[in-house]
Amino acid sequence: MYRLLLFILITALFASCKKEATVWQTDWSAPIINDTLSLVNLVNDTTLEESGGFYALNLERTLFDVDINEVVQLPDTTIEESFAIGVSNLTLTPGFSFVNSTEEHDLNIPDGVQLKKIILKEGFIDVTVKNPIPTNTIFEVTLPGASIGGVVFNQEYIAPPGTTSNHGLLTATIDLSGYQLDLSGVSGADWNKLTSQITVSTDVNGPTVTITDQDLSIVQANFRDVKLNYAQGYFGNKTISDTTDFAFEEMNLYQSGMLDLPSTTLKLELENGIKVSGEGLIHYVKNENSQGSTVNLTGGLVGSLFNMDPALGNWGTLAPSYKNIEFNSTNSNIESYLENFGYKHELGYQLQLNPWGNVSGGWDEIFPNSKLRLKLFAEMPLNIGFDALVLRDTFDIDLVQDPEKTRVVDGEIILNATNAFPFSAEIHLFLVNSSGYVLHTISGSEILQSSQFGSLDATSGLMEMDSEIRFVLPEDVLLDLNDATQIVVQSTFNSTNPVTGVNEQMPIPVGAFLSVKLRTNFKTENVL
Repeated sequence: MYRLLLFILITALFASCKKEATVWQTDWSAPIINDTLSLVNLVNDTTLEESGGFYALNLERTLFDVDINEVVQLPDTTIEESFAIGVSNLTLTPGFSFVNSTEEHDLNIPDGVQLKKIILKEGFIDVTVKNPIPTNTIFEVTLPGASIGGVVFNQEYIAPPGTTSNHGLLTATIDLSGYQLDLSGVSGADWNKLTSQITVSTDVNGPTVTITDQDLSIVQANFRDVKLNYAQGYFGNKTISDTTDFAFEEMNLYQSGMLDLPSTTLKLELENGIKVSGEGLIHYVKNENSQGSTVNLTGGLVGSLFNMDPALGNWGTLAPSYKNIEFNSTNSNIESYLENFGYKHELGYQLQLNPWGNVSGGWDEIFPNSKLRLKLFAEMPLNIGFDALVLRDTFDIDLVQDPEKTRVVDGEIILNATNAFPFSAEIHLFLVNSSGYVLHTISGSEILQSSQFGSLDATSGLMEMDSEIRFVLPEDVLLDLNDATQIVVQSTFNSTNPVTGVNEQMPIPVGAFLSVKLRTNFKTENVL
């Protein structure tokens, strides 16, 4: 509600000093804004819900969301194989195969991760083949553990003729996206091992050539840009430690006064979609308001280790585990935390996978839809109490009037409002120069009255209260507009019970609105 009020008033001041004022007539009146503010658009968007005819807060926010490729990461790896004959020289007839080699290649996966099987979402191998003999040479590359649709990867590469000192060169890129890779090695009991089988033959249509033991046939493969869809093995004793922050910029307007909230439940939900055990720790949760006051959230397992169970199921049946940490009025200082009116919130956390080692025997699993996710939920009736709560916002302005031409010499901005919210607002404007000095204070003629002091409207079914607020702009104020660089809009909110006269928590009825009409009434002076 206050955001709309600030916008209305600043817009009106800008409108009063447009160059179009040269055509204004004395005692000219014009409408500026006709608008309505409500909370309807916030219902059912994980912010508000309706409960018993009143609004309730039902907030849901994701604080972090870690996917498969942040838990298991494969670094870029370069593999190189060199082949030479075991005799001083050898005559090669067309189609002669002189290399047949099967090798295991360690993918050098860090952090103690031991993978036995992966399925690639994306992945490429850049192949470079170097041929030292003076005929086309066929390099046949087979990856026995790499398959897609049950078909093992097999590809031939023909390298052009070369010499010992000037190899014939061929480059190509293999797209392994969608491939399943068995990384258990030749024995089937290993991990992180990519097996390759390479044969090298001369061209069946080429000449007879001679090769020596100094001629090296070379295959280089750069395994890069790997993104996973699935992984199985042991994911290591990995620790994820970080801070996350989230801000409510509107709260930065707070200046002073009291905010009173009802009993509130705030819940942190940790979702583990990985088939691996873990341990977690929330180091701290804190907020800071615009005046620099900081409140740390206490209770609810802050500072205490908690266990994280593995997910269950398999492809299509994966069931994540959940760990809920609840903060309520009984086990924490949640009300004091929220009533600090903090605009900046920060959470420090740590999650450790496999804190007790390889207890699964290498059967950790992670799937495409596996998530390690932390969500924030807040639930409470939207019963809010304001006791002289002061919010202030500042706008840069550049308003110029030329006294040698037509100018506004005095006038007023008139705000007509119908308020169905149970809060009142006293509004003041401050004109400030570049040195931060307040040139003028402009106060509304009355307060924006709370709906609690109005009457029941038969059409809306809501308590409504009409107000007319005048902001007088005498000539001395308008003459100083040229020196004003900022305008500060300050609103003081109260939630007064009309029976007791005491500020207390007020429920906000479904459909509550603030309807405003803003008009100007100015007197101009024309200098020809």
